[in-house]
Amino acid sequence: MTQENRSIFQQPLWVTTFALTAAIAWGWAYPLIKQGFAQFGITAEMTGSKMLFAGIRFTISGAVVLAIALATRRSFKIRKSTDWWYILLFSLLNTTLHYAFFYIGLSHSAGARAAILNSMSVFTLVLLACLFYKSDRLTKGKIAGCAVGFAGIMALNLGGGNGGNFTMQGDGMIILNALCSAFAGLMTRGVNKRIDVFVGTGYSLAIGGLLLVATGLCFGGTLPMVTGGGMITLSLLICISALGFALYNKLLTCNPMGKVAIFNSLIPAVGAITSCLYLGEQFHAKYIAALLLATAGIFIINKEKR
Repeated sequence: MTQENRSIFQQPLWVTTFALTAAIAWGWAYPLIKQGFAQFGITAEMTGSKMLFAGIRFTISGAVVLAIALATRRSFKIRKSTDWWYILLFSLLNTTLHYAFFYIGLSHSAGARAAILNSMSVFTLVLLACLFYKSDRLTKGKIAGCAVGFAGIMALNLGGGNGGNFTMQGDGMIILNALCSAFAGLMTRGVNKRIDVFVGTGYSLAIGGLLLVATGLCFGGTLPMVTGGGMITLSLLICISALGFALYNKLLTCNPMGKVAIFNSLIPAVGAITSCLYLGEQFHAKYIAALLLATAGIFIINKEKR
């Protein structure tokens, strides 16, 4: 396929632009989530409230994506009625279980330790894609790129005090979160075969978000305070989810998954740097080192010819 005949989501320059946009947007989500918790009065031990907050965010994000799909006249047609089960499973993995495990694990694990474990999703998806899709061959470049990208995430945690024993509530939940994210990414092409992937993304966010809201309420979750600043922060998070997932899922359907997924190794470094810029947290030189290593990993994987 020539450069001219390719979709915009397959042209290298635009793939890089869109993947970077999604990764940077998700990196900004970290300081905004921290700020949102403070503005809504959600404390560290309020797991139900965290899940409720996340559920509201993703439910509205899904509604926004579906509204855009309707306005742009995208097809809402499901190939077969039984395909709803696939979409429901995708919603559970991509949104509900993914973020339920993440918030529970983060409540019982050091942030730096969680960042290392959470990065498993990037490299797990790269390797799983090589097993399931012919377009994603395991190469020396991918192995090297993953190693360099993981080194960048490890660099974030130098001197971070990541010791301690494994706990199922903390480390175990973060690992399950990472696996959910990886398998959801693997399922994205299956979603595209059953329904327009943009519509499928909207359904997964909305359905998964509603299930998170229900779970949060079952755990006694509330929003102790509602402020104007909190609503602005929530609105920004909604935009990040809608934009990030719509771009990322579309890219996964029409490119080798490893070349797209590796961009997410930037997220921890971007999250750390934006937290310094936005929340006034202490800056460390290791953040720049992590960013450079993650960028090197992306370059190594994407420089290979298809």
